[in-house]
Amino acid sequence: MNQLVAVSANANFSLNLKFSDGSVKRFDVKPYLDCEVFRELKDPDYFKQVRIAFGTVQWPHEQDISPETLYIEGVPGGLFSWRR
Repeated sequence: MNQLVAVSANANFSLNLKFSDGSVKRFDVKPYLDCEVFRELKDPDYFKQVRIAFGTVQWPHEQDISPETLYIEGVPGGLFSWRR
């Protein structure tokens, strides 16, 4: 499976993602925000603290989303600015 190599957060609670196969996708996190483990991500400042850990996205209190979910549910995207 592809690993995540770059991520950036958007103000609309979506993520710009770049994978090891070169594909670029946008993942909408909004459907997950009402789940207990992800409620903290509703804070825009906290949401922006996303980083790459172990080939996927992770936030400071260790919330994460599997790389398979990001890849399968992500929508092909365009050019974005990245955080590696």
